[in-house]
Amino acid sequence: MIAKLKGLLDSVGEAALVIDVGGVGYQVFCSARTLRGLPKVGEAVQLHIETHVREDHIHLFGFLTQAERAWFTLLQTVQGVGAKVALAILGSLSTDELTRALASGDKAMLTRCDGVGPKLAARLVTELKDKMSGLDLGAAAAGLPEAAAPAAGEGAGGQEQSVVSDALSALVNLGYKRADAFGAVMQAARSLGDKADVSALIRLGLKELAK
Repeated sequence: MIAKLKGLLDSVGEAALVIDVGGVGYQVFCSARTLRGLPKVGEAVQLHIETHVREDHIHLFGFLTQAERAWFTLLQTVQGVGAKVALAILGSLSTDELTRALASGDKAMLTRCDGVGPKLAARLVTELKDKMSGLDLGAAAAGLPEAAAPAAGEGAGGQEQSVVSDALSALVNLGYKRADAFGAVMQAARSLGDKADVSALIRLGLKELAK
């Protein structure tokens, strides 16, 4: 199995690229987000690879980060999500956005992705909410939801993120699953806005968890 490729970017298409590794060109299918993050053709590139072997083909799927590769694998554990739909989801949503959508049950955000209708969005939330605990939630676990996040350059950003992180930690310490606590704290942060402090987030978060 190929797990990683490092070489020169040979060419880029709409859904795939070719990476030259020692004179051998490997076609690698990627999400739109990965394709947008590539260096210029001819420059060095390194991709984490997921290899799919079938009776009639061998396909390589490439990712700039391990987190995206992990999500690609996890998404396909849901019925109705194959490699194409998984790449479409990862092309539309960053891993942090995907974490937030699943943790908060935001089905509308998921249906923005090609190939994801209301029923599949509901299955994604139901089946993956608890499985996320096996992944590194990344920056989303410590930050505010986008709707409540401070604008770039605001000095209070670090303090507000600390408030959310402290509230999340408190709920986890009370015995709640991290994914459930994360969704509750995010909902509380949206409701409270500028009034959010640790104690208020914990109180409202507990109410959300009790629903």
